[in-house]
Amino acid sequence: MPAPQPVDLFVTCLIDALFPDVARSVMTVFNHLGIHVNVPEGQTCCGQPAFNAGYWDEAREMARHMLDVFARSDRPVIIPSGSCGAMVSQHYLELFKDDPEYRLKAEALAGRTVEFTQYLVDILGITDIGARFEHSVVYHPSCHTLRGMGIDRQPRALLNKVKGLRVLDQTDPYTCCGFGGVFAVKMGEISGAMLANRLKAFQETQADYVVACDVSCLMHIEGGLRKAGSPIRTMHIAQLLDQGLGK
Repeated sequence: MPAPQPVDLFVTCLIDALFPDVARSVMTVFNHLGIHVNVPEGQTCCGQPAFNAGYWDEAREMARHMLDVFARSDRPVIIPSGSCGAMVSQHYLELFKDDPEYRLKAEALAGRTVEFTQYLVDILGITDIGARFEHSVVYHPSCHTLRGMGIDRQPRALLNKVKGLRVLDQTDPYTCCGFGGVFAVKMGEISGAMLANRLKAFQETQADYVVACDVSCLMHIEGGLRKAGSPIRTMHIAQLLDQGLGK
């Protein structure tokens, strides 16, 4: 069987600045599967915060740079974030609908952009990577991952194959945690109320961890859990798989 093709990794802003272990875990999982990971130099923010805030000219400037950086190869681009994945694969097309040159680049990149769990399950056909993790978790389907990219089956399939792992159900599992990027800043009270709803659901499960595919939501949830004095912690699914491999 031929070795899997190499991939490019897009390290999102939050992962780069606050959660670098998530990027390392992604690389550990891929290396375990015999996949070489490239991290293109020069990558920066995909422009999503500016886009969501309505600053589309500024978002285009960052998006153009992103497109130029990743145009250097034709490898699949792995994004361990449904949020940034939706921005690159969908909203770039909207940003550059009137720019023939960059519209083509956006279409090309969108065709190569794949979220982390989506690549493992849908492209490689892998659900069991041989991980073992003797804990209980509750899976939080982040809004952009679920509604933006239509990803829900894939992370659940991976979790269900981790030996020793107990995946617990929560109340109203498809409810937003209230982060929403700049939404949490502009609409703090509403965001806080939405978070409180999710914290109650998570705490009722008595799980050890809340697992998701977006560090943005996990950061929001972890802050709420710590403030509430809860012993529950958060973990990106790549970190769980990495720890489960015992590397």
